[in-house]
Amino acid sequence: MTTNDAVTALLDARRLQGLLTNQSGHVIAQYSFLNAEGNTYLSHLADIGEDSPRRITRGDQSIGAAAISEAGTIYFAAKRTGEDGKDAQSPSLWALPESGEARKLADHDGGFSRIEVKSQSLIVQFPVHTWAANEDEHQEFSEERSESKVSAILHSGFPIRRWDHDLGPGRDTLAIADLDTIGDEFGEDLSADLTREAADSEAVGSVESGTDADSSTGLTFRYLPLPPGRLVDWAVDDEARFVLVQVEKPIPGQLEASEIWQIDLHKHAAPRLLIEAAADHGYGIDAISPDRTRALVTREQFWTSTTNLSATLMVLDLDTGSLNPVWPEADHWFDLVWADDSTIVASADDHGRGSVFIGDVNDEQPRRLVGGPGQKYTFAGLQVQGLTVVATASAIDVAPLSIAIDLVSGQISELANPATVIDGTGTLTEVAAVGDDGTAVRAWLALPEGEGPFPLVVFAHGGPWGSWNSWTYRWNPGPFVSAGYAVLLPDPAISTGYGQSMIDRGQQELGGAPFTDILALTDAAIERTDIDAERTALAGGSYGGYMANWVAGHASDRFACIITHASLWNTTSMGRTTDNASWDVAMRKQAGTYSPHLFADRIEVPMLVIHGDKDYRVPIGQGQELWYDLLTRSKTPLDAEGLTQHRFLYFPDEGHWVAGRGNAEVWYRTVLAFLDKHVLGIDAERARTLG
Repeated sequence: MTTNDAVTALLDARRLQGLLTNQSGHVIAQYSFLNAEGNTYLSHLADIGEDSPRRITRGDQSIGAAAISEAGTIYFAAKRTGEDGKDAQSPSLWALPESGEARKLADHDGGFSRIEVKSQSLIVQFPVHTWAANEDEHQEFSEERSESKVSAILHSGFPIRRWDHDLGPGRDTLAIADLDTIGDEFGEDLSADLTREAADSEAVGSVESGTDADSSTGLTFRYLPLPPGRLVDWAVDDEARFVLVQVEKPIPGQLEASEIWQIDLHKHAAPRLLIEAAADHGYGIDAISPDRTRALVTREQFWTSTTNLSATLMVLDLDTGSLNPVWPEADHWFDLVWADDSTIVASADDHGRGSVFIGDVNDEQPRRLVGGPGQKYTFAGLQVQGLTVVATASAIDVAPLSIAIDLVSGQISELANPATVIDGTGTLTEVAAVGDDGTAVRAWLALPEGEGPFPLVVFAHGGPWGSWNSWTYRWNPGPFVSAGYAVLLPDPAISTGYGQSMIDRGQQELGGAPFTDILALTDAAIERTDIDAERTALAGGSYGGYMANWVAGHASDRFACIITHASLWNTTSMGRTTDNASWDVAMRKQAGTYSPHLFADRIEVPMLVIHGDKDYRVPIGQGQELWYDLLTRSKTPLDAEGLTQHRFLYFPDEGHWVAGRGNAEVWYRTVLAFLDKHVLGIDAERARTLG
């Protein structure tokens, strides 16, 4: 497969995004694919309960938040086309019964960001005008703002934006509606533009649009009385009696301190505080027990200049508010669900792979059900159906697919797959090394077909808490392997899946142990006869971009070029402009030692800087500062003719990730061209779509 073919195949592929299940055995996949023009992705739903996936929604707008009831009715958010032929400004709420067509249940200015259906209650999260006490007021006040052409937002807290979008002007809230008012089946008054239908020959259906049959359902939302603060997360019990909510608010010493509250869904009682806010740690909600007496929560010890980020699984007694550790001898960070009132099933990163664990809530540690050494999958999105857990699985060289795991035997079965199966390129092996402190470290190595020796590009992962253990469409080694490059994917200090000690090794020295681990793994790779030690490059995004910048100032002679995406350059200005309140406090002590911008005058290697203007996690100012310093302070600034060996790939409309189809292709082609020029000595042309 040629490089162009590999990039096209990757970006044009249908992608599995997640699964919806219920205890009745339904499994619905949400997946994305290109629109008819091939320039943007649409998200739709497919029933994967049979041998072949059957697409059940259609239309030229994406399906957003979705949930499924025990009766098999799917509730989802989607825009629709009005009688004027224009798409609605906000997604509407729809219901799609197991047999029949979709019916619109409600409109809400701002749309629906999350949907849960429990028993006969529908609970939604959506933005609400700050002054509004009900839906009528929200609509009235929202129209007033729109008609007045007001875009200003008045803030009173932190953050004011998140990842790639502004927060406000309203507040996110929860609302509940009684489905008994409309029934779980909908008769004949149905809409024609979003419907279950038989699949086409590729089992993904066709893209069609229709018209909105606007009908009144009698569905009425009642706002829940949330406590003060920003809504972060929530969970509702299976019988819809109460909801647990996590809110963040500032307290002395912490801008984003979290609290856990319980809100009764049917009694008009005040919210009950279960876990108070603290400056040095917070709690996240995992799952409510089937008997509704307990909840699993994760205690996160915040990263500061004296403490490292850590996660401890706890069980919260909802009556007394007491907290007790779960699986205290386990050394993993878990994502989990209840299998029954005493059994927990959890996924976790595990030594460059993933595992699924199972155990009693009172066990000292769980047993591994599937995964770990000897296999390569990582598992996510666990959902229990009786004695089976449904999940997604992927690997470095395997795109996400849906699976079922038998909770007794651990047997894995593949479910019908609406996504594209992407043929692997080359081979995947492992590289091992020893860090400066004697710690064993490892990496995946993706190799082209043939004997080599191959040029090498090293990918530093982001996070910094993360692992190269699953599929990615953004830093996929496939197109690079197709272009003839070997790709090294190291898991250095601070990587997850190796125990807390691996986090602790590098947390207080971002440019210390993680840097030397990556160099040790690079040295181990280039000792191989199939790797060309004289032709190497390094690339990374986010924290991986920090590492790329750090390498540029400390090992500039090791690599032919460096690519840095969404990267941290000046850790002090980063901490005061990011949407992450913890960064500034955590990095104050390290900043004088481990900020890459302090070493700009050492940089000699050609650098490709990539940044999106809508990146609020690592703000565009980081890329701008880096670019300015490269052109003024590095060893290779502008030459006598005003030219530079460095390049800046700028995306005005992208955030931390480059998500658009056309922009993603430009990203891959520009990165590969930069590598070809500086590693292989090939003058590759810039993408014509860049202008």
